[in-house]
Amino acid sequence: MVYWWRLWSRKEPCNGLLSNGGENRMIERYTRPEMGKIWSESVRFRKILEVESAYLKVLAQEKQIPEKELKVFEQWVHRLTPQAAKEFEGQSQHEVLGILEAIASKIKKEAPKLSRYLHYGLTSNDLLDTVLSLQLVEAADLLLEGWKKVLDRVKKLALKHELTWMVGRTHGIHAEPITLGAKLAGWHAEILRNQERLGHAREVVRYGKFSGAVGTFTQVGPRLEAKTCQKLGLLPEPVATQVIPRDRHAEYFNALVLSAEAIERFATEIRHLQRTEVLELEEPFGKDQKGSSAMPHKRNPVLCENLCGLARMVRSYQGGIMENMVLWHERDISHSSVERVFMPDATILLDFMLHRFEGVLSGLKVNEGRMLKNLEALGGLVFSQRVLLALVDQGLSRMEAYELVQKNAMKVWQDGGSFQGELMKDPLVQKKLGRKGIRACFDLKQFEPPIREILKRGGII
Repeated sequence: MVYWWRLWSRKEPCNGLLSNGGENRMIERYTRPEMGKIWSESVRFRKILEVESAYLKVLAQEKQIPEKELKVFEQWVHRLTPQAAKEFEGQSQHEVLGILEAIASKIKKEAPKLSRYLHYGLTSNDLLDTVLSLQLVEAADLLLEGWKKVLDRVKKLALKHELTWMVGRTHGIHAEPITLGAKLAGWHAEILRNQERLGHAREVVRYGKFSGAVGTFTQVGPRLEAKTCQKLGLLPEPVATQVIPRDRHAEYFNALVLSAEAIERFATEIRHLQRTEVLELEEPFGKDQKGSSAMPHKRNPVLCENLCGLARMVRSYQGGIMENMVLWHERDISHSSVERVFMPDATILLDFMLHRFEGVLSGLKVNEGRMLKNLEALGGLVFSQRVLLALVDQGLSRMEAYELVQKNAMKVWQDGGSFQGELMKDPLVQKKLGRKGIRACFDLKQFEPPIREILKRGGII
């Protein structure tokens, strides 16, 4: 049996992560290859060249760049390596110029005219912001896939446990009966909202920019931008400066944070319900897994604890992303270092969290017997409101009924015993409800009809 934590702690190399000197930003333990690849240095490098290529293809019509020269450029887009560009970057101390100089050195003989028009009328961020948009769109697609898998797991569990009764708790104290299916319907509805937010955020960042140094098209016209963006599957930024406005990225990041918070909420619930005194749910625990190096009996909720910790990481980045909205005049570079770390890290972490949580749900153990035992632990006190309202229906004022029910409830709270038994001995309750009416207040079936409506509202059925 493979340990559950190993099952989602991928060890495959990701070929490095985003840019900044080619260093890994997020550790391999939390990096799934699919998401890590989006932010890898080699993929980002290739995308920069592909964006430049898309622009040149549009520009070629206006500048009469020969088709054969465009083909030469395309060949080098796939052949040039990041290492070759870094040699030039080391001289210029400028990432984009290093890439342009590297490819110009390769094509100047075979494609002299195209070489002259490389990056014509553009500024670095016309490439870099457009590439970032492409990366964020791809990352969102992976995250939406992850949410879809989690959603399917939650739906199956909710349908299976539509009428699996357990105690509902407020303030950590037993309140009234609830079903696991109803609890999961709330999760399902929240996941749907997160999918909607993330899908909207994907569209908010699906914008490119080819409007030049301060966004005013002083060297190239809006028509070239529109055509290039269309080639890349993006929309042209309506009004840019030297950069795409960072409120787009802030809105995108808010969707990531809310997704991470949702997973933390669900994981926290499982952690509470796995406490020894409760033990209604248990996260997966492999046959050969060890819970503690010192205590062989332990089965700790380490997967859910890990998810809560990772949510803290994603949440901690939010301040920096928000501050990136404020730049000097048409642009400064203070946002760049923040995005190089936070954007890859946050999407990588959320991607990992989604797949880990799906694994937790796929192996979740539901202890129905313990749920029923806990529901009965207070001798029927969880039905106190039903008794209260039954007395109101029989003519007592709310305060009279409340005091009557509370008086009997506190006997059971303090001394134990049966709440139903205490009510049977109370002459006023007997007079108003009778033995049959008292017993009816403790029948779980009376609570069943609204559960189906809750599942409908939560999108389960």
